[in-house]
Amino acid sequence: MQLDKKDLELIESIVYKSADDIAISIARSFERLEERIDCAESRIYSRLAELDDLICEVREIVKGSDEVELD
Repeated sequence: MQLDKKDLELIESIVYKSADDIAISIARSFERLEERIDCAESRIYSRLAELDDLICEVREIVKGSDEVELD
């Protein structure tokens, strides 16, 4: 069975109509992905800040214990 020119034009019009919907869907998916990446990045920076605070506290404790032992 061979496709007529009319059939090919119909397929082409369907593809072009669907292309806009597909492009919008892909764009929205990228927007959601970007939001998730931003949230993950924010959580990572928050955790790193917490770790930095803990490291500073431990350093102060270690410095304090060294000073006590030297006396």
